[in-house]
Amino acid sequence: MKPTKFRAFSLLFIFILLSSYTFSQVIEPVKWTYATKKISDNEAELQFTATMLAGWHLYSQNLPKDAVGPIATLFKFKKSTNYQLDGKVRESKPIEEYDKNFEMVLKYFNGKTTFKQKIKILSARPFSVTGSIDFMSCNDVSCIFPEPANFEFKLEGAANPAVADNKVADTVDSSALKAAADSLKLKAADTTKNAGTITGDSGNPVAGRSMWGLFIFAFLMGLAAIITPCVFPMIPMTVSFFMKGSENKRKARFQAMFYGISIVAIYTIPIALLIIISYMFGKGAVTADIFNWLSTHWLPNILFFLVFVLFAASFLGMFEIVMPNWLVNKMDSKVDKGGFWGPFFMAFVLVLISFSCTGPIVGWVVVESSTGGGQIIKPIIAMLGFSIAFALPFTLFAFFPSLMQRLPKSGGWLNSVKIVLGFIELAFGFKFLSVADQTYHWGILDREIYIAIWIVISALLGLYLLGKLKFSHDSESKHVSVPRLGLAIIAFTFMVYLVPGMFGAPLKALSGYLPPQQTHDFDLNAIIRDNANIGKAETAEVCGETKYGNLFHLPHGLKGYFDFVQGVECARQQNKPIFIDFTGHGCVNCREMEANVWSDPQVLKLLREKFVIVTLYVDDKTDLPENEWVTSLYDGNVKKTIGKKYADFQISWFNVNAQPYYVLFDPFVELKEKASVEKAKLAQPKAYDLNAANFVTFLNNGLSEFNKRHGAPAAK
Repeated sequence: MKPTKFRAFSLLFIFILLSSYTFSQVIEPVKWTYATKKISDNEAELQFTATMLAGWHLYSQNLPKDAVGPIATLFKFKKSTNYQLDGKVRESKPIEEYDKNFEMVLKYFNGKTTFKQKIKILSARPFSVTGSIDFMSCNDVSCIFPEPANFEFKLEGAANPAVADNKVADTVDSSALKAAADSLKLKAADTTKNAGTITGDSGNPVAGRSMWGLFIFAFLMGLAAIITPCVFPMIPMTVSFFMKGSENKRKARFQAMFYGISIVAIYTIPIALLIIISYMFGKGAVTADIFNWLSTHWLPNILFFLVFVLFAASFLGMFEIVMPNWLVNKMDSKVDKGGFWGPFFMAFVLVLISFSCTGPIVGWVVVESSTGGGQIIKPIIAMLGFSIAFALPFTLFAFFPSLMQRLPKSGGWLNSVKIVLGFIELAFGFKFLSVADQTYHWGILDREIYIAIWIVISALLGLYLLGKLKFSHDSESKHVSVPRLGLAIIAFTFMVYLVPGMFGAPLKALSGYLPPQQTHDFDLNAIIRDNANIGKAETAEVCGETKYGNLFHLPHGLKGYFDFVQGVECARQQNKPIFIDFTGHGCVNCREMEANVWSDPQVLKLLREKFVIVTLYVDDKTDLPENEWVTSLYDGNVKKTIGKKYADFQISWFNVNAQPYYVLFDPFVELKEKASVEKAKLAQPKAYDLNAANFVTFLNNGLSEFNKRHGAPAAK
């Protein structure tokens, strides 16, 4: 098969891969809670408590009149004949110091603070005080101007209502506030979209560690790309280009450095521009639909699977994928230009020539960066890590040519590296087929089939490394080297580790990449548990037949619901709090949480006995009957599938679009407006966190709050 047959297809694949990212969660740096205090029969105090995430602060009501940019906290009360404001809103003593964001001295609060407003009660009947709070929140590098926080205080009437005086109740003219907000709209929107850390109970970012992990993963892939047949021989050729004919070593080294920077730029800038353009012209709900489609629809996932298989076949020597000759020749003709252009175009030629080896690795890196977390900067971080590692040896050897003597000579070992990468590409390609299979319930790649494929691939890799399996471009080898033997041991060890998974072992280290445990046809652990009646007495019975029970199943033998309304009805009957699990078929972190945290004995006991579990799949493609279609509160569009319905439910009511996301919910609170969601939350929601002890604390906190409100359910 000739390379030209794959050129257009390869270019299309790279474009699609570079477009495959998810968008970030909606950050909420300030949370408001409300309480009332009765001062006398006809006087009361309204208390507004603001709790801020670590590193974020809230501005005082009293900012300099000439301050341009910062927004003072502002309380707006709806006029009513039932009460009258008594003075202004009082605040505790703020911090007053120089603010780097606005380059002026400002007053602000951090951590936790309370505002208080006294009112005179003018009514003998119960009434409510309603209104909203406009505010800005900033950290050291950015600011956010969130939607106003709506509040409602319910108060009893007075036996002897106060008499209204002639003062007009305090009102707020928000025109100046709106003008100031408009001036910061772009900045606020940008920081909101790019705020990608998922914050746990303590306010510390959980996702920061994964960013470094992604960078290291991409860096290692960049190093792997260097020791491939397309790239490794280019090192001495490239270094000699800078050193030949030039007695000015300083100039040569400067050009070599610019050459390395050019490589990083060629790999990183296109994906950064693509992300910026996509977000500028596809923002909001359109962006959500596009990237949800890319990550869960069968077409892109099957395309990714086929392309990974084709690249694996190319690595294994079946054919070669190359860039078009005209493009390579055109770039090559510009290499002799002086100044910065020569090194730049030489970097471009390197990228094009090495495409057949680096293309699959780059695609792998980009796809990995778009899973397990919704941060739009991840693909940029991934490509930065890859390109830095890829450019490093070329720059290093240009600075220190004597190190070239220590490089191993080119030979058959380079092809062996390429073959090993081919096996790895083939194994990971099945992940995309698995996502499509789970999302559409095809049932063709259940857990044991997937594991069996990986076992076979691992065994073949081990045999190849031992010299028992040969490919067309392999050179003859009379013996097995120690490094090859070490890699063979790793391959066979991995194969042996996978074997118990055929009988239902959880394989926790790979939980994010394997189909969920509940898709396993022969689960020996489940059979033993059922026969021994372990857990049956502890697991609460569901209230009738579970809707969508034929499509979805909970892990670890748990019982629950996959429809929110049905879960609420059952929770009310059993007087239990709801554990809402926003998840997805293609969510790697969700599977890791289920395998490593849900399986913890304390977590499992609490979920079984104390909560009604409602698992909502946000990426499922099952069509809903017309009478169950919902119109989005977020974008106004009609949602016609299970996944779109609950993806919209998550972002419309909880302002979050990342999974996993866990909410402990009070079923007795009616969802009428967004303010009611805060009332229904029993604890600060939880995201990805593999610390089981933190999850136990999260569940216990929610359970304690529910019992305070409604009492514990009666023992059976």
